[in-house]
Parts: sequence; C-alpha cells; structure tokens
Amino acid sequence: MKTKRNAALVAAAVGLCLASTVFAQPIADGIRIEPVRYAEGTTTEDKTLVASGAQSLVVKVRDATSRFADVATAEAEGYGPIPCVSGAGGGAMGIHYVNLKYLTEDDNTLDLAKPEAVMYEPQPDGSLVLLGVEYITFEGPASLEGHLLDFRGSPNRYGLEPYYELHVWAHRENPAGPFVGMNRAVSCEFAAG
Repeated sequence: MKTKRNAALVAAAVGLCLASTVFAQPIADGIRIEPVRYAEGTTTEDKTLVASGAQSLVVKVRDATSRFADVATAEAEGYGPIPCVSGAGGGAMGIHYVNLKYLTEDDNTLDLAKPEAVMYEPQPDGSLVLLGVEYITFEGPASLEGHLLDFRGSPNRYGLEPYYELHVWAHRENPAGPFVGMNRAVSCEFAAG
C-alpha cells in the first residue's frame, strides 16, 4: 500500500508539468497556491497532499520570517540590500536584503528562520513591503522541508559560484506559484536609482 501511495504522489508531482486540470488550495492570509497542474487521472486526495505540502512550507516560512516586515529588523540581523531585481519578461523579485554571513560563513544548513535573503518591494513613499524570502546553499542537490531547491549555474547575475535556491513568497502571493522566482505582481518602479 505504501508503494502505491508513493507512486501516486510521484505521479502527482510529475503531473505538475504535464497538466490538464488546475487545483488551487487557499491558505492563510489570502495567499493561494495556484496554478498547480496535474496529470489526467490524479485523484483529489493526491492533489490535496501535494498542495498541502506547499501550503505547509509557506505558512511555516511566514511564521518564521514575519519579523522582517520591518526592514530595520533585517538590517539589525546583518542583512544588506542589493539592487532591485526585475525580469526581462515582466515582473520582479524586488530588493533582496542578503545576509553575507549566511552565504559565506554558514555550514550550508538551511534554517526557516534564517533565510539567506529577504525580499522587499519598494513603494512610492520610499518604504519597503516584505514579499518573501530566498534560501540559498552551495551544496546540493538540496531541499527544504521536502521541496527541492533550483540549481543556478555560473556565471549568473549575482557573480556567485553555482548554487541552489528556493524563493518562498510567504508574504505576498505570486500568481505563478509560491516558489517561482519572478512575480508579475511585483515591480521595481519605485526603487531608488
């Protein structure tokens, strides 16, 4: 029975790319996980299991990082800004506040409460709104709470050695999904030059 269940979960995960139906799972504070696409024939129970895993991580990350709503907290914990990151195809990731200690002196252990980067969207009045976080490690393949991190080779836009990353849009919904890099609902329009 366990083998059948694991096979079903794998089929559901693979179905994320294959797709014929969409299943959206609402989560706390109005952030939804969507669109998630499943292979034809994936059961509702398996869809719920896959979506609830994403929901669980987003909620855990939101709880562990809500203190960063005030950027002064990020600065006090050793985070510093890099320029606002936007995509050629539209959307953005916002201004990343990066903790260099976690990138350079860390043992590559991922900690929900200590993301390597915190993302903010600049506002017209100069303030910053917390969007989410990014977990980064140089050892992999890597996962966080069962979610695989994406591999980024070198050279890359940050000048880093090859690394693994996972964006978690825990404080602002990303219409493309909670773990997708760019968010078309985010802008760098008001970033200081």
